[in-house]
Amino acid sequence: MVEKEYSDKELGKIIIRENVRARRIVMRTRPDALYVTVPEGIAMKEIQVTIEKFRVKLIRSKKKVERKRIDLDYKIDTEFFKLSLVSGKQSKFLAHSELGETKIICPPTANFEDEELQAWLRKVIEEALRKNAKIILPSLIDDLSKQHKLPYESLKVNSSQGRWGSCSSRKDINLSYYLLLLPSHLVDYVLLHELAHTKEMNHSDKFWTILNQLTQGKALELRGVLKGYSTDF
Repeated sequence: MVEKEYSDKELGKIIIRENVRARRIVMRTRPDALYVTVPEGIAMKEIQVTIEKFRVKLIRSKKKVERKRIDLDYKIDTEFFKLSLVSGKQSKFLAHSELGETKIICPPTANFEDEELQAWLRKVIEEALRKNAKIILPSLIDDLSKQHKLPYESLKVNSSQGRWGSCSSRKDINLSYYLLLLPSHLVDYVLLHELAHTKEMNHSDKFWTILNQLTQGKALELRGVLKGYSTDF
């Protein structure tokens, strides 16, 4: 088996393996590298074209396999959402929730190496985020809407991982419940961004002028900072 290796800024280590039995390009994301199995004699250019075609999905997959394991040391600690896991004496998992804070009480026999348990814990956290966001986000955007005299038509909180928020031409705003994972000043930035769209739907110079006025001239700076965050937890 012929093997080549190179590094990509976003995808990290990429290992390309030629296999005489391979009929097509197959890509697998693992914690240590992206493994690409290819038919014998295939051109490097074709491999790179395929990687580029699926780059967004591969980056998302890479983040998932690199996720921090959820165990007793795991915490989420932002202004609007706090979560922790503690050891209990009971035989089953229990969850205790208050607005803005969730505590998962774990049995002493919990095996945090089990992937099914990891998937279940993530679903519990996502549900806690959803419930909290449906209470917290409407209040926050209402305050900003009134403060800046930027009315909107309706608000929906969803599970979008591709975008923090959106605003339709009818002034219907959608917000991702993953916003609660952000620092409060970035939550405000996203909400103001969508409210600014109620006056200017595109991202023209006029839009950025409006958003700059709403953010004390820090619109582009805040946009840059936001790019460093993701919906993964």
